[in-house]
Amino acid sequence: MGIRGDLRNHWERTRSWGAANPWAVDIGIALLVQAAMTMPFVVPRGPELEPATWPAYGLTALTVLPLVWRRRAPLAVLLAILAASALYKLALEGPGQPLPYTGLVSVYTIAALAPAWQRLTTAALLVVAVPASVWLNTQSARELTFSLFVFGAAYVFGRLQDARQRAHRIEAEQAAARERARIAREMHDILSHAVSLMIVQAEAGPVAVRAAPARAEAAFEAISETGREAMAQLRHMLGLLREGDEGAAPREPQPDLGGIPDLVERVRASGLAVGYETEGGVRALPAATGASAYRIVQEALTNVVKHAQARAADVRLAYGDGVLRVTVTDDGRGPRPGSGGHGLVGIRERAAAHGGTAAMGPGPGGRGFEVRVLLPVPPGTDTVEVGR
Repeated sequence: MGIRGDLRNHWERTRSWGAANPWAVDIGIALLVQAAMTMPFVVPRGPELEPATWPAYGLTALTVLPLVWRRRAPLAVLLAILAASALYKLALEGPGQPLPYTGLVSVYTIAALAPAWQRLTTAALLVVAVPASVWLNTQSARELTFSLFVFGAAYVFGRLQDARQRAHRIEAEQAAARERARIAREMHDILSHAVSLMIVQAEAGPVAVRAAPARAEAAFEAISETGREAMAQLRHMLGLLREGDEGAAPREPQPDLGGIPDLVERVRASGLAVGYETEGGVRALPAATGASAYRIVQEALTNVVKHAQARAADVRLAYGDGVLRVTVTDDGRGPRPGSGGHGLVGIRERAAAHGGTAAMGPGPGGRGFEVRVLLPVPPGTDTVEVGR
């Protein structure tokens, strides 16, 4: 497995280098084809065969040279190769080649990279050029069949490569769309949570200034703290969007379950009594699962602050056999008809992304509102201690 992985990594690095240096790749292909076409000129030849002369060898180089421009003008390269090959056959009659290397590379390139009209033009040219070449060479049905087969195979391989590249582009675009959606969801959660807490604190501030100055000071400090944290997380998310640009924000670790106690404390500072407890052997989760669990709790508490008109809420993390149960319950006014905004949809999407489930509805005894999420926990994870 290690050798296979090393080979795959080496191949990926080679492909990346080739994509960044197309001229070098095309020159290398031309040199490789020239090396193959040199063989009939260096092996011993019988007196009955065509002589291997320097002018004939020079013409082989003339048929290979256009391959350097095969990506930039594929049809023009094919026409140049056909013209040089005809000149080689009619004027000098040098050593033959076991395969039409230059033509095969050119047809493959047209099939893989050229637009449809160039592919149709190439097919028409081959229908004429291949039989004409066979007639000038051996006039053999066997050679005609073989030539049509190899050129057809080169065309098919080129089309397959084009289909593969298009599939990779579609996959990359879909991955980018999924990442943009994830970042948008993260930014929604960050802003919704921070702004909700800041509004609650700001509304309570004027009253507290007159009645309890110390409490007002704590409220303003909480607003400042919430704003600073939101700005830091937004810089992180924007840094992801600007990844690769100069001056992008340094990447910070995503929040995880270890950050829930601090999250609970910030919500408590808004005036909501929030309880937090864990059950079972606490396990370390994969980074993506831990971040999603944190965001689920964050969004659930944000909904409590914004909509529930609750005095208290409870957050419970229960670690069972292969599953983490996340429960957030409040004593507010409960579900309303037509409720279920972006926050609750985001909770369901996060749970589903990890193979879990999410359910929302009235709390115990029909009082308040409860969010219940089940997230699978990979087997073999270690038991750890987290803050309570």
